[in-house]
Amino acid sequence: MMRLYSGTTCPYSHRCRIVLYEKGMDFEVIDVDLMGRAEDIAVINPYNKVPVLVERDLILFEANIINEYIDERFPHPQLMPPDPVMRGRARLFLHRFEQELYSQVDIIEQNGKGADKARAAIRDNLTQIAQILTKQKFLLGDEFSMLDVAIAPLLWRLDHYGIQMGKEAAPLMKYAERLFSRQGFIDALTPSERAMRK
Repeated sequence: MMRLYSGTTCPYSHRCRIVLYEKGMDFEVIDVDLMGRAEDIAVINPYNKVPVLVERDLILFEANIINEYIDERFPHPQLMPPDPVMRGRARLFLHRFEQELYSQVDIIEQNGKGADKARAAIRDNLTQIAQILTKQKFLLGDEFSMLDVAIAPLLWRLDHYGIQMGKEAAPLMKYAERLFSRQGFIDALTPSERAMRK
């Protein structure tokens, strides 16, 4: 059985939990206290970070790597596009999310002096993404995909991170509600994550 070592408030862990629940498979989630990192995480991940997926003798870390492995190992429903060109584009989007959105989240979570600038960067990037959602249901079209998985935890945490979206982001906020109503998303929420939104 797959075991996912997961932070109860970690957006990266949240992504992996969403994929596991979307697949409807057998797995175990092991909650890890992010403040007092469990020593067994350092043993299985040299970066001492969550999420970490363990399946028999395979140990994977980094959310995107874990999620692609799960998607290939359990192909239904498929979350990465089957077409190599679209899959390449999806991977590029995932990389951009890391560089342009989640790198800013890390700054906000450290609560340093760059936090307000990071909030503005996330708001501006998400506002650009909102344009895509005026014409389609999900980021890659009409089908829920790994891109939607990757952005959902951030959208859930906007208030928690103090990010205010403008009127031009209305399509994004409607899209967020579609994501939040999915059973896989609901099941993946921890009690701590539920408490992030009023």
